[in-house]
Amino acid sequence: MITILTRRILSLIITLLAVSLLVFSVMNLLPGDPASIMLGTSASPDTLAALQKQMGLDQPLPLRYLAWLAGVLQGDLGNSYTYSVPVAGLIAERLAVTLPLALMAVVLSVAIAVPLGVTAARYRNGPVDFFVGLFSYAGIAMPGFWVGLLLILLFSSSLGWMPAGGFPGWDAGLGVGLKALLLPAVSLALAQAGVLTRVARTSVIEVMNEDFVRTARAKGLGESAALWRHAVPNALIPVVTMLGLQFTFLVAGAVLVENVFNLPGLGRLAYQALSQRDIIVMQNVVLFFAALVIIMNFLVDLAYLVIDPRLRAKAQ
Repeated sequence: MITILTRRILSLIITLLAVSLLVFSVMNLLPGDPASIMLGTSASPDTLAALQKQMGLDQPLPLRYLAWLAGVLQGDLGNSYTYSVPVAGLIAERLAVTLPLALMAVVLSVAIAVPLGVTAARYRNGPVDFFVGLFSYAGIAMPGFWVGLLLILLFSSSLGWMPAGGFPGWDAGLGVGLKALLLPAVSLALAQAGVLTRVARTSVIEVMNEDFVRTARAKGLGESAALWRHAVPNALIPVVTMLGLQFTFLVAGAVLVENVFNLPGLGRLAYQALSQRDIIVMQNVVLFFAALVIIMNFLVDLAYLVIDPRLRAKAQ
């Protein structure tokens, strides 16, 4: 167990270092000079050179990478070229919106998908299974930003029940903040719920055909008891895998939804940094997204050991 955990941690560290090098290389090979963009075409060469030196752009790429990596390891992500504030503070401020939004979307998708997937598996090939499949395919087919626009038209413009966009901040109260994030969370959750429903249905059907489930039913255990006591717990591994992938997608893929609802989240920050050619913000936000994906996959691997006793036995 300790050997496997050590190998996973070493693999995690090596992967993070490789990703940091890739992110830095891609961001710094993009065309255009941030200093020239900030000063404009009318800037004098001396002013441009002074700003490049101040930003560290006059240093060779390997030295700039090592300096940036050392800062990241110390928690110093540098200062934004556009906002002239620490990037770490910007990310933390925007994460306070994006993280609750992603968590709400995950909770909603699980609350919708798991009951529907289990129900469809129990009544497979019947009318219930057909309508659950219809919902699943519709959720997958509808883009999150388009769903968001429909929700704004219905619940904000027509009914006036929900705010159309913006975020008042958590200082306004937990209920007010959650209400502002509800429609964006539903927009993100529907597509994920569609995918998760199909995964849950397929996994439960496969487990229901296993010998231990048939044995439990042969001993007189009812259909519902066999389903919820034996099939569903053993069908969780694909669901957990998909949840890990979904969470990282929701955090990193909320750019369009955050722009539709005018939310000051990480996705909107990445969009603004890209449009303003703020390299230091871009590369740190992209690194954060990539590290989140890698760490979530690592946590999913650990969750396998908790859920599946067979993997725990092999690890010992």
